Amino acid sequence: MFDVGLSELMVIAIVALVVIGPERLPKVARTAGLLLGRLQRYVSDVKSDINREIQLDELKKLQQQMTDQVTNLQASVTHEMREMESSVNDAVEPSATDVAVSPAPTSDAVPAVGTQAASPLAPAPVAAETLKS
Repeated sequence: MFDVGLSELMVIAIVALVVIGPERLPKVARTAGLLLGRLQRYVSDVKSDINREIQLDELKKLQQQMTDQVTNLQASVTHEMREMESSVNDAVEPSATDVAVSPAPTSDAVPAVGTQAASPLAPAPVAAETLKS
């Protein structure tokens, strides 16, 4: 952190011993150690809070991307369903109108006066020869 070597620590300790005195030096060293420990814990807490915020931001971005993708997929599926529905309706509609509008089949032969036209659902006329037998 500060890049302090062993020789520099020895110089600091000797100056502290001369300035502070031998009676108060252990108490000052203990207090300095406690303050340094608190400072390290505070720095590590700040680092972990920053990491959590970064991860939270990344998760929010990921959630937004997933929401956008789901919305796009839903819109695409809805669009495809409507296209399929309209194509099916277009395919069914002409065949339904063909059945409802198509005229009855006509024959080239015109029935004689006084006879009835044969209906496709009516039974076939029986010849007179078959009745005699």
